[in-house]
Amino acid sequence: MTIDLAIIGGTGYYHPQLMENPREITVETKYGKVPLITGRHGQKTVAFMPRHGENHQLAPHKINYRANIAALKELGTRRILSTTAVGSLTETLPPGTLVIIDQFIDLTKNREHTYFDGEDGEVWHTDFTEPYCVQLRNHLDTLLQKKGVPYGSKGTYICTEGPRYETPAEIKAYSTWGADVVGMTNVPEVTLARELGLCYATLSLVTNLAAGVSPHPLTHKEVVDMMNEKISLIRDLFMELLESIPAERHCNCWSKEDITLGGA
Repeated sequence: MTIDLAIIGGTGYYHPQLMENPREITVETKYGKVPLITGRHGQKTVAFMPRHGENHQLAPHKINYRANIAALKELGTRRILSTTAVGSLTETLPPGTLVIIDQFIDLTKNREHTYFDGEDGEVWHTDFTEPYCVQLRNHLDTLLQKKGVPYGSKGTYICTEGPRYETPAEIKAYSTWGADVVGMTNVPEVTLARELGLCYATLSLVTNLAAGVSPHPLTHKEVVDMMNEKISLIRDLFMELLESIPAERHCNCWSKEDITLGGA
């Protein structure tokens, strides 16, 4: 099996829809078993994975990221699009804005974050000058321009451990570091995809202003409500990208030329 596009759904995106002949499968990897849904959209094959589980039962720090990405690789996936719900650190990115993430800052603490930690005799040092696939980002940018919806063509995602929300003092510090949005799941998902040579891009939806920027306390309900409002648009964008992007990859995501083998 070869998957033309895998979609990883974040908070509020638990069902694929827009997929013909959906089939539930389980992929076994050395890191664990992964349930997902495969199907077609026109002539293209699609895989869908709800990151938090179908009922949002997995906290951000409990997600088996290594198994998830390994399962997609096992299916022959070459491209991944993910959604994330994020808080905005600035009023210039208000709720309802879509952001094409181009950089990240990693503040996670207790996650298995690499395939190449030496346990299998290899330590790869992966270049992350361009963490997200340039080709996928450019196509998302073109589609969003055509849609005429509020969006940011770039944004730095700071990934915290969760599951708690951040304090206003933390948000103030993150803002001075250059972060634009804050979330809990994009790392190590993005780094694992690059280690396995997969093209990966994230379209984040600003669901709320972050603590200290928002005039009221944060709630999970406002996150889900905003995602429910925008989920049809996100699904449409992903399917339009699947239809329009050429099969040939014009990026450095899959090349090993920028990875140096090293060790202790």
